Amino acid sequence: MIDNRKASFYALATALLWSTIATAFKIALQDLDPWQLVFWSVITSTVLLSIIVVLQGKAGLVRSQFQTTPGLFLFLGLLNPFLYHVALFGAYDLLPAQQAQALNYSWPMALTLLAVPLLGRRLSVKSLACCLLAYGGVVMICTRGEFQNLAFASGQGVLLALASTVIWALYWIFNTRRDGDPVVGLLICFLCGLPWIIVATGMFSSFWPSSPTGLVAAGYVGFVEMGFAYILWLKALKLTDNTAMISNISYLSPFLSLIFIANILGESIYPATYAGLIMIIVAVLAQQHFSRQQ
Repeated sequence: MIDNRKASFYALATALLWSTIATAFKIALQDLDPWQLVFWSVITSTVLLSIIVVLQGKAGLVRSQFQTTPGLFLFLGLLNPFLYHVALFGAYDLLPAQQAQALNYSWPMALTLLAVPLLGRRLSVKSLACCLLAYGGVVMICTRGEFQNLAFASGQGVLLALASTVIWALYWIFNTRRDGDPVVGLLICFLCGLPWIIVATGMFSSFWPSSPTGLVAAGYVGFVEMGFAYILWLKALKLTDNTAMISNISYLSPFLSLIFIANILGESIYPATYAGLIMIIVAVLAQQHFSRQQ
């Protein structure tokens, strides 16, 4: 049943939840290293998704859906939650939250570029212009507007942030090749990614953090970023016949996020962050518009 008003409510709720995530990442990383944050947040999310699937009476779909394309699910689980969150949390560990979260919003441009070799799509002049505008915003954010210096807060952090956008784009490209219930599919991906996370955490870190505060923050990340926000977003898309409107609402979250970053983390938000983020969002919206026209 179509209900655009209720869909808008769910989309706004999702945007609000997403806007708290960058702050939660930085709080968690005060007590956890990136490996521990990946481990505990994914464990939390996997438990939550399992409960939701059982309550929906879809537990039987887990095996049958996995058996349709086991190789694909194993690959998707490697990409997300494992590699994506390792790169993302590594970037947040090295960069100011305002930079890491803004760079993460350039992932649709990575999707546009990767669709050329992987999906055989043409890169039009308009799409190329959108990519140049978006990555111009990336440089603006990373250099704080000082283009002549090209001095990044952390070059490694920038590379990890951009790598996370590529991994996320790859995940969504290959995710389109599977069918079935989306929540069940996400649970299968997390179950497939969990062994990688357990092994990597055991090799490069330790499972138990030094403070319980980090566990609470990791639990919040698992419940919100990887759990409830995803469910609310799916409900919004299911209830609407205007996906463009719902998608546009999601772009409130990076600007709301800056409010939390400034007031909770105490970061001074640079004018270049606002300018670069606006460039990225404008480029993404323009690219979506051009894609619908094709």
